[in-house]
Amino acid sequence: MSSLIIPPVLTSPRDDAVQLYRAFKGFGCDTAGVINVLAHRDAAQRALIQQEYQAMYSEDLTKRLKSELSGKVEKAILLWLYDPATRDAIIVREALYGESFSLKAATEVICSRTPSQIHHFKQVYLAMFRSPLERDIESRTADDHKKLLLAYVSKPRYEGPEVDRALAEKDAKSLYKAGEKKLGTDEDKFIKIFSERSRAHLSAVSYAYKHAYGNSLKEAVKKETSGSFEHGLLTILLCAENPGLYFAKVLRKAMKGMGTDDSTLIRVIVSRAEIDMQYIKAEYHKKYKKTLHKAVHSETSGTYRDFLLSLLGPDH
Repeated sequence: MSSLIIPPVLTSPRDDAVQLYRAFKGFGCDTAGVINVLAHRDAAQRALIQQEYQAMYSEDLTKRLKSELSGKVEKAILLWLYDPATRDAIIVREALYGESFSLKAATEVICSRTPSQIHHFKQVYLAMFRSPLERDIESRTADDHKKLLLAYVSKPRYEGPEVDRALAEKDAKSLYKAGEKKLGTDEDKFIKIFSERSRAHLSAVSYAYKHAYGNSLKEAVKKETSGSFEHGLLTILLCAENPGLYFAKVLRKAMKGMGTDDSTLIRVIVSRAEIDMQYIKAEYHKKYKKTLHKAVHSETSGTYRDFLLSLLGPDH
């Protein structure tokens, strides 16, 4: 469910390329003109615009944007140009090897994606960086966190809605025995269940856990694990139960307190705009009694703000 506003007049990629070229001409870049075109085109249209621009002006649109824009709006627009799998590959690689090394960003992207999304972005990752994602996870992460990510990117998982109730209850019992019931934690059991079961199944496990032990599975994970490993498990669990709510919380955290965590704001808004932004907006409003649009508006400014708000769509 996307919240992209399709332009009232259908334009061709060629017209769009011309509009962008015009925005670059003259003194300084007409950033509003760039946003006007790009923020309202889906991934397929953005790819065609890039092809047309290259064909017409013998110049790479990405390179041109890099030279015309700067700061946060540059980062956001460049990330938006890519298709989702390429974008995920770039975010994860940057998180593992970039100067802003961030296990948090890498973990969030990997553990919040569906098996088919992971499969696709692993292929792109290998083609772009000449290194398998697994190898990079292996060298940049450690311990149980490493085991979890490696299992999560390599195990095939069912993506449908059917659930085996008896198995869900059995899994809940296994997790209880591996965590709250014993002294110490059997991390491998958590890794196995969290990396092999479908989202619908994990959601059922969570329900069975609460029903049988009174405590939520989320609380158990928080009590029994810590650090990046805990973050990975919670991301998998919360995205199984309600991805819209998970990302609403991530955005809230990025905007709470002093200063704004812009890289998180950009990453989440840009990468969820074409996936489930309507749900994230609804969950945000329900939980925080404030629209996401208003929250982003008060934390950002200038063309950067204009671009993010265009991706969010109208403030209902």
